[in-house]
Amino acid sequence: MEAFDVLGDPVRRRILELLVEGECPAGRVTAVVRAEFGISQPAVSRQLRVLRENGFATVRAQGTRRLYAVDPAGPAAAEQWLAGLRRFWPQRLDALGTELTRGSREDR
Repeated sequence: MEAFDVLGDPVRRRILELLVEGECPAGRVTAVVRAEFGISQPAVSRQLRVLRENGFATVRAQGTRRLYAVDPAGPAAAEQWLAGLRRFWPQRLDALGTELTRGSREDR
């Protein structure tokens, strides 16, 4: 699965937002995601597995608890892919700025 396939799912994005705050027990992730998206515990577990298997999350055991954290490799892969597109952004943003300026002059 490609980085943006992983990030394309709103549940997985929300899980990553939780994990960015720091290591998080699976139970807390499940509680938040179930409350916000109304999905089952097994469905949350599947999303956590997708994140793990694709390099976006790590898990470690602490007794009976599973603690999840962001694996920097996943976001780095997405960032690397985006870096290839950045060279197009300045000219597009400049063109947008020109159009916005032209539109505000016409409004006067």
